[in-house]
Amino acid sequence: MSCKARGWLLCASIIVFVAIVQCVKREDFFPFGQSAGDQVLEPGTDKTHRVELDKPILFYDGSFDSIFINTNGFVATAEPTSESTYLGKMPASFGMIAALQGDLDSSDGVGKVFYRQDSSRSILRQSAEHINRAFPEDDEVSPTQALVVTWVDMATQEQYSRGDGIKKRNTFQLVIASLETTSYAIMLYARDGLQFTSTLANDQAAVMHAGFSKGLVRGFLFSSQGPYYRITGDEEESVRALPEETNAGMRGVHVFEIGTFPYFTNVAPGEVTELPTEVEDRGAGQQLEYPPYEEGQIPINPVRYQPENPEVVVIDDGDINVDVFSYNIGTCANNRDKCSQFADCRDYSGGYCCHCRPGFYGNGIQCVAEGKPQRMNGKMNGKVYVGNSPVQFNNNDLHSYVVVNDGRSYVAISDIPQSIGPSLQPLSALGGVIGWAFALEQPGFMNGFGLVGGVFTRQAEVTFLPGNERLSIRQEFKGIDEHDHLEVSTHLDGRIPEIPTGSTVQVEPYSEIYQYSNNLITSSSTRDYKVTRPGEAAETRTYQWRQTITFQSCQNGDPMKDVKPSQMLRVEQIFVMYDVNNELTRFAMTNKIGDVNGGEPEENPCFTGRHGCDNNAVCRPGAGKEFTCECAAGFKGSGRLYIDECVETPLICGAHAICNNQPGTFRCECVDGYQFASDGRTCADRPVNPCEDGSHTCDISERAQCTYTGGSAFVCSCLEGFVGDGSICQDVDECQLGRCHPDAGCYNSQGSFTCECNPGYYGDGFQCSPERQKTPCEQHRDSLHFGPRGPRPPVGQYIPTCDQNGAYTPMQCHHSIGECWCVDQAGREIPGTRTEPGDRPTCNDHGKPVGPTPRPDVHPLPPGTYLLYAQSGRIEHIPLEGYDMKKDEAKTLLHLPEKVVIGVAYDCVDKMVYWTEITSPSISKASIHGGEPTPVIRSAIITDPPNGDAVVAVDRYAGTESDEFQPQKRTKLYGLAAAYSQCPQGQNYCDVNNGGCTHLCLATPIGRSCKCPDNAVGVGCIERDGY
Repeated sequence: MSCKARGWLLCASIIVFVAIVQCVKREDFFPFGQSAGDQVLEPGTDKTHRVELDKPILFYDGSFDSIFINTNGFVATAEPTSESTYLGKMPASFGMIAALQGDLDSSDGVGKVFYRQDSSRSILRQSAEHINRAFPEDDEVSPTQALVVTWVDMATQEQYSRGDGIKKRNTFQLVIASLETTSYAIMLYARDGLQFTSTLANDQAAVMHAGFSKGLVRGFLFSSQGPYYRITGDEEESVRALPEETNAGMRGVHVFEIGTFPYFTNVAPGEVTELPTEVEDRGAGQQLEYPPYEEGQIPINPVRYQPENPEVVVIDDGDINVDVFSYNIGTCANNRDKCSQFADCRDYSGGYCCHCRPGFYGNGIQCVAEGKPQRMNGKMNGKVYVGNSPVQFNNNDLHSYVVVNDGRSYVAISDIPQSIGPSLQPLSALGGVIGWAFALEQPGFMNGFGLVGGVFTRQAEVTFLPGNERLSIRQEFKGIDEHDHLEVSTHLDGRIPEIPTGSTVQVEPYSEIYQYSNNLITSSSTRDYKVTRPGEAAETRTYQWRQTITFQSCQNGDPMKDVKPSQMLRVEQIFVMYDVNNELTRFAMTNKIGDVNGGEPEENPCFTGRHGCDNNAVCRPGAGKEFTCECAAGFKGSGRLYIDECVETPLICGAHAICNNQPGTFRCECVDGYQFASDGRTCADRPVNPCEDGSHTCDISERAQCTYTGGSAFVCSCLEGFVGDGSICQDVDECQLGRCHPDAGCYNSQGSFTCECNPGYYGDGFQCSPERQKTPCEQHRDSLHFGPRGPRPPVGQYIPTCDQNGAYTPMQCHHSIGECWCVDQAGREIPGTRTEPGDRPTCNDHGKPVGPTPRPDVHPLPPGTYLLYAQSGRIEHIPLEGYDMKKDEAKTLLHLPEKVVIGVAYDCVDKMVYWTEITSPSISKASIHGGEPTPVIRSAIITDPPNGDAVVAVDRYAGTESDEFQPQKRTKLYGLAAAYSQCPQGQNYCDVNNGGCTHLCLATPIGRSCKCPDNAVGVGCIERDGY
């Protein structure tokens, strides 16, 4: 049974049968229109626009860095010839990907051709779903780039009509999704989107065509027609069948593999043509009429909510003329699990709704504790022009932190190049939406999260004056993730005015009125900012801001009854900065939501933010200026901030000392060049260190190490590979110890040695064999697996080049993208050698192998060893096999909800994992075999540690990276520690005479540190740094 368009008939009684049908509708298209960040092709007929691609598209056996989009329903790989040469014909004489090729026209202003390049996660995920459903027997793919082209309400040039004066119009979409080695075409046709199947060509009716043509192929003497693939035939019925049939498991969706590298045979269609039985909709068939075109009008494809479990809805009302849908149908008995764990479910006559419990706020689906600081994490993508120079954003990290009880929000965006960093400073609203979401609420008003929760879409348009530069900002908020962070993806597209490097920007306070209605919030404002160039007076500039926020609310129980239709967001104390050295853009601001009429502000500290409550507490207003602080859910205490003794008593630590405040206490530290005297309180000059000034009697630094032990004392010790008393060290001849293979020669050197297999044997000198085995390069090259459509390399890999001896050639190239680089003997890329397409680097030949890369005194790790690293509220581990990471076996070791872990360490004796976290802040531990976490230090000074996005293995002697592990959850990684199955052997410098320390001796891998207890004042303790 076919799928019919669904509409509303105006009659006394309407029965709508809603079924889960495998049929694509216009709202199932990939997002398109102005709201999706699309560009619009010039109106007219046979118009063409060339698009320079961010990543190449593979088509047949070619790779293309640009593409031509045409009015007539196709994209081309070369400039199209005159339409008279191809209309009504397939194949074409040039490379063509035809979604539905015919003589189309958009000059009346109703029809539009939208297009964009898109690498957002939602679009790539949607592409992957179609592709993987179409090719179920293949390995799943994950595209990295998509080109989305949508022909909307296109008429024919000769203006066919149905006889009632209404033009026939076609709407269809083409998405080209690409990986490094493969490109796919996804075509979507909605039944109500195809109203004509032929157009005029040379004054005769010609059937429209869908398919692929490589174009003419040049031979030795002449050119001939290259390969092609036709989706439709010469009959109009084949065009009508496009929305009814499929090869991708969903009616109206057609997927094709159109290009592969390095091997290509032919276009391959999707393999799923069977569909489940469908239920026909009743009351369909209403024709869509188009409003008159007005200059500047751009159609927008709205995002419509589709319920996951549709049910039959009976409506008896003859005056219905609105878009009606069912939402939250059912009862709490079957749907309670859809509510937040901090919410209650309530039944209504039309369904159910979720409501956050006292002490929490949100939309019921997602609830957060009142007073608890909130965090936002996400990625930023897109292309922005600064003047005429484009800057591409590729998954730049965007982080935000909000102190909810005073409305203060902080935003940081990383990896911002200097070419655009200064010019982004006026756009504090890039992260300002989280300020609105968690704004400080005035009495009777509600911030964004309290109303819409954490799932919504924000579309903003910025117009800079007087230059009229325009920037589009689209942000998709995806809710609270497992780490209690609000997840967001941001896409930028457009142009911003240039601000020179070194300029400072000051954004003036502003107010913005938010208009609220069901599932839609709008706002607009005009914002001033001052730009001060070095040595010049400040210049005031302006931009206009308009935004819409769309969301889904529960339709039962009148959810908007307590929400005022208009509220004003006041944004003050705005701080913006671009950090050139760290390539960071930072914003900070205070946000308050209240009455649009202004009036006298509330003087209660809870509404001004001047209350002094702890960051993890909520301020409860009382009469007048009275208030109380109450710890947020999950926290205990008075709710008040601790006292800063360093501020209360500035000279508490004395001269040459620094006072460091800690929660509930303080600590004194001597400045550089000083240390605690015998009284444990006064800072005195640090004694001379013989190891630093060279007055020691140790052997030279190539053979020995000098360790300072306090006062004028020091200890000498020989380095690995040498023996002696430290004053005189002699080389160890490792060749006498039989370190090499019996069929290899050993060559001793100072502190090390090398092994080399004898003639007729093959290997690295540690392992030698008379039979030549495949080298790593040959194994890599020959590991190409075979798919159902012929040989192809693994997705994301290039084909290595090996020389006659099986070694990696010094220069390697990725032919699909045209880039080349130099590699070392192990095939690892040498940083800084990669060239642009068309260029070739100069690579040095690899020398003759003389031994292993690691030093011979480095021994393999014991079995059962693994790496630990921290990631937000989890501690993860990666098993090691030798020095190789077993990435497929990585998993979570400890779940620590509500915590942000930023450091990790391991005690191999007691088998305990230690970690630091910043929410308390504190240091805790737990057994590596399981058990409850135990606090070790409940309040600690914790600084922001180094962090990164991946665990990288580095050969520190060769100076190259050898392997990389990227966790599935792409958030910052903190801390890295090795968890040994057996404690490694080493020297404990605290074993003898307590390491020369007066109190606490802390051993380090190369020495020790002397530390004093917290109450060391007056006990004669001396602290010394580690050596």
